[in-house]
Amino acid sequence: MKYLIVVVGPTAVGKTQLCFQLAQYFRTEIISADARQFYKEMNIGTAQPDAKTIQRVTHHFVNFLPIQTSYNAAIFEKEALQVIGRLFKKYDYLLLTGGAGLYVKAVCEGLHTMLPVNKEVREQLNTRLKQGGLAPLVEELAEKDPMYYQEVDLKNPRRVIRALEVCITTGQPYTSFRKHHPAKRPFEIIKIGLTRERAECYQRINQRVDEMIARGLFKEAQALYPLKEYNALQTVGYQEIFGYLAGHYDREEAIRLLKRNSRRYAKRQCTWFRKDKQIHWFHPEDFASIITYIKESHGGTKSVLRIGPAY
Repeated sequence: MKYLIVVVGPTAVGKTQLCFQLAQYFRTEIISADARQFYKEMNIGTAQPDAKTIQRVTHHFVNFLPIQTSYNAAIFEKEALQVIGRLFKKYDYLLLTGGAGLYVKAVCEGLHTMLPVNKEVREQLNTRLKQGGLAPLVEELAEKDPMYYQEVDLKNPRRVIRALEVCITTGQPYTSFRKHHPAKRPFEIIKIGLTRERAECYQRINQRVDEMIARGLFKEAQALYPLKEYNALQTVGYQEIFGYLAGHYDREEAIRLLKRNSRRYAKRQCTWFRKDKQIHWFHPEDFASIITYIKESHGGTKSVLRIGPAY
């Protein structure tokens, strides 16, 4: 039997370090399901694994796409499953990790592909976005599909507009079209969630932002500013600095917003993962318990208490 160990959790919780340890323990490789880390030239703002880590453990789907490339969860599902199939010829265990819940779900369960498309409605929504900004569309999404409102990246106009397009076209919440029977995979999936106390995780987020700034995040964002309209850059870590570069507020305010929005992003990630009852939660430093749980999972014995992240 082949085993895909899936490690999820909010930003800055400690996924990278734990997966490095697990990859060394099982002598295997890592597939990244972090959509923010796919793109080249976004090393600092997406906290990509450093060169030393990648040299010691092979990572797939990190720093491999130009920012201008259009990429989505459906494409990732197809390409990731191809890589996983190839690697399982060599390994009994593989690691899949990331904070992008939709991309993790694509690999583990597959995606619903029959969502309706209405180009006219989409064009109307894009016109509204240009004329009135994203905020009114977000408010409408909260009314039409409060469940998806709690999950989606509210700073990502493409996802907000896509959900509204479905809601308006069908009269039904976007969420209702995303329910489907999980696809069967030719491997066992063991899901591990990482959690810390809220105050600890928020402190780690603030510290990570400070470290990114020290490493040159503002310089990286400035170099990418001419490409700011591309979807890859519609994300926390760049949008706040783009606002500063556009003269909307000062550097201190940009840093405050960056930390605040990163904390909010972490909360949305936890809301997504908390709904998956197959995830068993651990502190990232409880390596021994995680290993024990993985080994017990082989025989179907799951004695570890399920707890949820405190967000």
